[in-house]
Amino acid sequence: MAPSVKICGIRMPETLLAMRGLPVDHIGFVFAKSRRQVTTGEAGRLIQLLREEGFRERGGFLAAGVFVNPSMEELEHVMAEAPLDIVQLHGQETPLFCRQVKERFGVEIFKAATLPEAGEENSGELCLPDIAGRLTETLAPYVPYADAFLLDTFDPVTGGGSGRTFPWEAIPTVREWARKAGRRLIIAGGLHGDNVGRLLADYAPDGVDVSSGVETEGVKDPEKIRIFVERVKEA
Repeated sequence: MAPSVKICGIRMPETLLAMRGLPVDHIGFVFAKSRRQVTTGEAGRLIQLLREEGFRERGGFLAAGVFVNPSMEELEHVMAEAPLDIVQLHGQETPLFCRQVKERFGVEIFKAATLPEAGEENSGELCLPDIAGRLTETLAPYVPYADAFLLDTFDPVTGGGSGRTFPWEAIPTVREWARKAGRRLIIAGGLHGDNVGRLLADYAPDGVDVSSGVETEGVKDPEKIRIFVERVKEA
């Protein structure tokens, strides 16, 4: 099966319209604090556009909302106006909270976890194999409720969404663990059209997630999106 593609941080209808016809699987709307943050109303209008313009003809373009430690009340407010297919959780949300969200809204859950930026993994007491092993232990309680796990590069301000890569050598340990658990593994952090092919060839994750890597001066670039998607599907 070809790896899934998620284009995250969408804010403008023009960006969506430029992607029509591309084999994209997930569209990400950021509700957490970020320069790509959207309001509930903005996301609602974009999701409505997705559904009106026939983006779902091939079963893709599912709407994912990115949150960091949201309350159930916040999710209730968002879902009432912007009905998401996926809730992506980037904070310290508990397995119980994930279960409650899944049961309450009938959505898929993507649980994110972060790793140090490439080159910094040995700066502390733990080496890379230890970090990957600890990560699988941390994620294990989420297996019954998470449909996929997403690995991103840690950012001290936002938690993720840094636009920088983490040491990909950690992927095989987490990937094999996730597959044994029957869960998908999605990779984010510093991806773009020039490196995603190598990631897929060398580490074979189940999906990729990109945001800043398909932007030009902070704005989504349709040509970079097209190239990124083509490189993924070619791989």
